[in-house]
Amino acid sequence: MTDIPYLTATELGPLIRSRQLSPVELTKNILNRIDKFDLTLRTYITPLHDSALKQAREAEENIMRGEYNGPLHGIPIGIKDNYYTEGIRTTVGSKLFADFTPRKNATTVEKLLGAGGIMLGKQNLHELAAGSTGTNPFFGDTRNPWDIRYMPGGSSGGGTASLAAGLATLATGTDTFGSIRLPAAMCGVYGLKPTYGLVSTYGVFPSAMSLDTAGPMARSISDLALMLHYMAGYDANDPVSLKVSIPDYTENLNKGIKGVKIGIPTYYLEGLNPDVEKLFHQAIATLRSLGAEIKEIVIPELDMSTVTGYVTVTGEASALHHKWLQTHAEDYSADIRTFFLAGTLTNTPQYIQAQQARRKIVEGFQKAFKDVDILLGPTIPMITSAYSEQWVDQNLEVIRRCLPFTVPVNLTGTPSLSVPMGLDSKGLPSGMQFIGKPLSEKLLLQAGNAWESTAPLHFTIQN
Repeated sequence: MTDIPYLTATELGPLIRSRQLSPVELTKNILNRIDKFDLTLRTYITPLHDSALKQAREAEENIMRGEYNGPLHGIPIGIKDNYYTEGIRTTVGSKLFADFTPRKNATTVEKLLGAGGIMLGKQNLHELAAGSTGTNPFFGDTRNPWDIRYMPGGSSGGGTASLAAGLATLATGTDTFGSIRLPAAMCGVYGLKPTYGLVSTYGVFPSAMSLDTAGPMARSISDLALMLHYMAGYDANDPVSLKVSIPDYTENLNKGIKGVKIGIPTYYLEGLNPDVEKLFHQAIATLRSLGAEIKEIVIPELDMSTVTGYVTVTGEASALHHKWLQTHAEDYSADIRTFFLAGTLTNTPQYIQAQQARRKIVEGFQKAFKDVDILLGPTIPMITSAYSEQWVDQNLEVIRRCLPFTVPVNLTGTPSLSVPMGLDSKGLPSGMQFIGKPLSEKLLLQAGNAWESTAPLHFTIQN
């Protein structure tokens, strides 16, 4: 079983349950790969070898006693380092919190561990979950496993890169203005930004609180569905947590998309890199061949997304960091300091106007969903870039180019699923996103699974 590191949780679960594969064997296999590759890739800030092996032994003992706890039992998971973990440092990728050790687990961490998941370690991220490239001057730049000269995207780049390199089976992410979907696209994996409030963010260090969303990342749609089942649900500790029933997200995965109405907003067709444009048109043809009904639509309100998103993100982030920016400005890297300080220039009338525009964008989405079931667009308009020596300017430029494509669903609170679209002319992944109305994750996963069945790309085992 030389392909163990690249098996999905959906494939591994039955092997573990039937005792054909030991959680200890699986965990050791992945930890060995972390030892071998992560000095270069930098996907982890704090690997937890001893703790992970202890959890794996406990899982194996429980399973041998007939106490199988479900499809995540014995599955290795990487935890983004802005999720609080009891007794384990949570740096948020920042010098400010390099020695911060929480006294409690984030709700989502508690749920995943309670389901028998094995925490491999705390994963690298763009500083303070506020950037889009994966650069981190304090804990090392995460590298894209497809080509280490290139960025993995951010801020959840440690998680997506670990998945692409076989250094984790599943990973958690957060998405404030694209931080799950953008790196998923650049690393060729699957990432879901759920409906705002569906997954608790209690115990997740905030970025911009009216936008922050926690979600799953994986190498398959079925794995996203498994993770979401355990991550979703009401949490009394989270003031924006939704009191809704949680469906079986795996139930309709194989239903296909024949007759599903997909709208492509013309907004998402502007400013595309030629490689992205070519791959996207090929994807449209494939979706049509699967039976989807596809048409271009116009959502004029989306033109307000960039300014609205920028004012909201920087304004809320700068308010959160106000004290630290005054007393520890030197502890921020130059790109994040610039991004946050831009928010200090936002005044109350500007912020209120942005929220009024945000309401109009919500209304624009609501109108669109009267005629279509799903919206579709490239996840980001650009191809993956090589790291630049001018990294500060590059980080801000990636935000400028990608935020218009990713932030609309953060502003509206709607779910978005990024899937691999194929490889560009340099052999690097590109992605597209299925966008749904609130609480339509089940339909998005169904559409994503239909797309995955076309095998847009394959991972190569690296030894």
